[in-house]
Amino acid sequence: MIKKTLALAALSAALVSGAAQAASRDYISIVGSSTVYPFATVVAEQFGRKTKFKTPKIESTGSGGGMKLFCAGVGIETPDITNASRRMKKSEQEKCDKNGVKEVTEVKIGYDGIVVANSKQAPRMHLTRRDLFLGLARKVPGPDGKLIDNPYTNWKDVDAKLPNEPIEVLGPPPTSGTRDAFEELAMGAGAKTFPDLAKLRKSKDAAEIKALMKKLGVPESAFNKKGKKVFKAVAYAIREDGAYIEAGENDNLIVQKLEANPHALGIFGFSFLDQNADKIQGSFVDGEAPTFDNIAEGKYPVSRPLFFYVKKAHVGKVPGMPEYLKEFTSEDAWGDEGYLSEKGLIPMPEAEREKYRNDARNLVQMPRL
Repeated sequence: MIKKTLALAALSAALVSGAAQAASRDYISIVGSSTVYPFATVVAEQFGRKTKFKTPKIESTGSGGGMKLFCAGVGIETPDITNASRRMKKSEQEKCDKNGVKEVTEVKIGYDGIVVANSKQAPRMHLTRRDLFLGLARKVPGPDGKLIDNPYTNWKDVDAKLPNEPIEVLGPPPTSGTRDAFEELAMGAGAKTFPDLAKLRKSKDAAEIKALMKKLGVPESAFNKKGKKVFKAVAYAIREDGAYIEAGENDNLIVQKLEANPHALGIFGFSFLDQNADKIQGSFVDGEAPTFDNIAEGKYPVSRPLFFYVKKAHVGKVPGMPEYLKEFTSEDAWGDEGYLSEKGLIPMPEAEREKYRNDARNLVQMPRL
């Protein structure tokens, strides 16, 4: 009888403990992209005012850092949502699967441009994606076409039409989705202006790939790699000799540093340019200015979609998640005249908004990558 009583008491304590743990977080936990952070914060504030639920807590960890936390597992010690300024990678989806995060909903929220900005105290820059590659890549083609360590220290060395200013660029770290997108859309596009690199990226012929790598001076140890992989290794590798300065995940800090140093350039999302237009200006890239209309119309070449990802297992356990998703995907928020467009988010076309609104509200599982 005593043993039975003790067993019941232990079971009761365990149930109470489990119930307490399940209810120990009464707010939505969000991590991820510094670019999406201001948009998510505005939505969270509106949600907190309009509903009975607590305002979500949001951390700016960078897209990569957010994915790592999000995919660590299921349970209140892990985030419910992660923001991302690029799509989830296949390796991240596999990590989620491995750790039991098997039902994830992907929600695209709109579009953003990646700007290369400087202080209004300096002349506005007119750059090409080729200029950006030559200015920031770790290795660039030399006079004989072979890859060499980047020799350029001044923008005028890159192109005689550019200012006689040192190459000094403040930008995001490798964990940032903005960095990923900049490497692909700016650096990669610039690298493709060199015929041998462009051929290497497209080639699937082993003999041609080997010949191109020899011509470029790529080490023999890389000969067993695919051409596209070698291209990325060259095109996406940013120099580490001081010309590019990793400024962390705080884009506001980059804005402040640009104010203090008119000779420097900074890389961040369009919304930070939009909110600080009295202090900084966006460079033209391939002849196009980073404006709301140019990004919306697809004219500005360095632009990308923004996302957030939802952990379905937490819906119904963490209070307010369906209501938060409803607020974010409402026309009042992400519509053409929504409050997020006033913060610099470029709205999706109506049909695309409807598609992702349905995905969010029905927690549709994202496809395999």
